[in-house]
Amino acid sequence: MFAWLPDHKCSVDIPRSRFRVSAQGNLSPQESHDRFGVSEISVEWVSSGLQGEETVIEVHFGDNLSVIRGLPDESFDLIYIDPPFNTGKVQSRTQIQTVQDATGDRVGFQGKRYRTVQIGSKAYSDSFDDYLAFLEPRLEESLRLLKPHGSFFFHIDYREVHYCKVLLDSIFGRDSFLNEIIWAYDYGARATKRWSPKHDNILWYAKNPKSYTYRYEDIDRIPYMAPGLVGPEKAERGKTPTDTWWNTIVSPNGKEKTGYPTQKPLAIINRIVRVHTNPGDRVLDFFAGSGTTGESAIACGRNAVLVDNNPDAIAVMKRRFAKVSAVQYFGCDDIGMAESRETSADDPKKQQTTLF
Repeated sequence: MFAWLPDHKCSVDIPRSRFRVSAQGNLSPQESHDRFGVSEISVEWVSSGLQGEETVIEVHFGDNLSVIRGLPDESFDLIYIDPPFNTGKVQSRTQIQTVQDATGDRVGFQGKRYRTVQIGSKAYSDSFDDYLAFLEPRLEESLRLLKPHGSFFFHIDYREVHYCKVLLDSIFGRDSFLNEIIWAYDYGARATKRWSPKHDNILWYAKNPKSYTYRYEDIDRIPYMAPGLVGPEKAERGKTPTDTWWNTIVSPNGKEKTGYPTQKPLAIINRIVRVHTNPGDRVLDFFAGSGTTGESAIACGRNAVLVDNNPDAIAVMKRRFAKVSAVQYFGCDDIGMAESRETSADDPKKQQTTLF
């Protein structure tokens, strides 16, 4: 069973998966009791007890090409990848902690001074001599790994999207290309000598362009820009998005932020996973980074396989999935859990953030 509950989150109870989730929204205990017969609705991770059943999440540390070559044919319903964009730079994020100090180097709330302490950083190289040669065997494996009705989503930016589309057309076939989705955001500095680039490109290919998963009723609705022109009923319901998705980046100081470079918003991944897979399906992300695809799979009632060759990524995923029992790690034993980004509950003067 998979049901979206209005005004709060979701309820998932899927026998073929190894978990059960029920999430409470903004309901008082009395309202929860009146609606559901209980005063609290909690998150519960359970094992089905079935022999040989796949885990909800698999996390693999290693070269992604080597890992995915060992996976069986037609074993995934959806593949989403967000590879390095070949910017020619080292992508990095520095995490700091600020401690109240009368001689500190920065001024904060109510004019109080704070001292900056660097507590860590995460980085990876984003430069390839032959980017397409790097991608090609991984894209060919993606076609092999997709089930007949499966979809492939390729997340890239304006620098490489044109070359990548030509390569993908040659592998999947031009008829399999269904959409170029533009993820538009409005954050950060503005260019002064050209139009500021504030979007990413997401290419959608279906293995069989005549038969693929597209759950139209599960598309989240967005507000009309001119609700007065459509009437109250339509305005209340909202409209489905187009191929241009407006969504802010992950907030630098928000709860969703993991501190990992280039982390993508959960809302973007949720939309893809929810619409292009069915409950219990399998999702693959072999440039997993901070593990957003895995978190989305959990929330939406899907299984996922995540692969990354960066120890920082594995450490972040271990922290992110720390409360999820149905996770298996492969080749990750020597990698510890990343430190929490949460502010210390014992010292309200300490605050941790991530610099861009």
